[in-house]
Amino acid sequence: MDVSVWRERGEPLVAGSGRGPLRGLRLAVKDVHAVAGHRIGAGNPARLAEAEPQPAHSWAVDALLRAGAEVTGIAQSDEFAYSLNGTNAHYGTPPNPAAPGRVPGGSSSGPAAAVALGEADAGLGSDTAGSIRVPASYCGLYGLRPTHGAVPVTGMLPLAPSFDTVAWLARDAQTLARVGEALLPFGPEPGRFRKALVATDLVALADAGVRAAFRVAAAELAERAGLRVEEVPTLAGDPVARAVAFATAQAGEVWQCDGAWVSAHPGTFGPGVEARFARAAAVSAESRIAAERVVHRTARTLRAALPDDTVLLLPATGGPAPLIDETPERKAATRDATVRLTCLASGAGLPCLVVPGMSTEGDGLPVGMAVIAGPGSDRTLLALALALT
Repeated sequence: MDVSVWRERGEPLVAGSGRGPLRGLRLAVKDVHAVAGHRIGAGNPARLAEAEPQPAHSWAVDALLRAGAEVTGIAQSDEFAYSLNGTNAHYGTPPNPAAPGRVPGGSSSGPAAAVALGEADAGLGSDTAGSIRVPASYCGLYGLRPTHGAVPVTGMLPLAPSFDTVAWLARDAQTLARVGEALLPFGPEPGRFRKALVATDLVALADAGVRAAFRVAAAELAERAGLRVEEVPTLAGDPVARAVAFATAQAGEVWQCDGAWVSAHPGTFGPGVEARFARAAAVSAESRIAAERVVHRTARTLRAALPDDTVLLLPATGGPAPLIDETPERKAATRDATVRLTCLASGAGLPCLVVPGMSTEGDGLPVGMAVIAGPGSDRTLLALALALT
């Protein structure tokens, strides 16, 4: 068992119901979901040591087990799910078979690596600021962050509740959709998208190799899906100010959720996460309120731009996966560029699908295409993913 990928593993760890549409599907569960009889460690040994076994499964784990899936194991997370790189100072960096020598992305790093390696069929994780979308992009996987609140987060360790969602990834669109059938609320038949927006200022946030790949991939996706592309110069205001506001609002909630535990356990985090918590501790009530106003204003603008028949296309990440031994400064720069993209769906509570297939010019590294839609369009996004296969 590779401990950088798995915290616990069984054959299976938890058996499924033995019946249902997901019968036999191998599930890697991120170490922020409750699995009955097991502890939640959230990627941190000190938290794991103090944790008590969970009395029941999280809502999402229970729903998937009842649908026939089996829990192959509990997969690693970036510490407290508060990172996007996929590195862990305690357990190591999970491999990225799609880009060897590079990070898998986080914080759902363990499930992403398990799925990419073929050791699981689907990964159940969480997504607050991109924790499913980033590893899906870096590892060449499909991923879905659903509409905020569409899937109950009961039994999932909170990070920033206003932005937390249950989320999942898979190697193929069919498996992604099958998991969605078990998790998403019943509703009308999926609709159809007819228009795709491309915002010039958003595409410009990615590096040159990604921008070139995106232009080709966006045109191909639109043609295959029968979408009319409309290019606009901007969509939701200044991307830097928007990302800073989102990070501030998120940090305020993070400290509210975890600050007491973090304060009582100094020195237990890796350097990147430790610094992030220190910044969260410094967010004043006034700064948080001002940031939330910006987030809410951006959310209204974005939702108004995305009626039922319209999607927004953008790169899922600002660049391909950084090298494992990349300098902290370079990793931070990549993360900042990526958050400027991922914070759109997070701040507006909108569903976002990541589809693989893009690769950067020259080195051929995988990068995902993100498709953001209006609230409640989760099943239509999954139908789009199926239509593209």
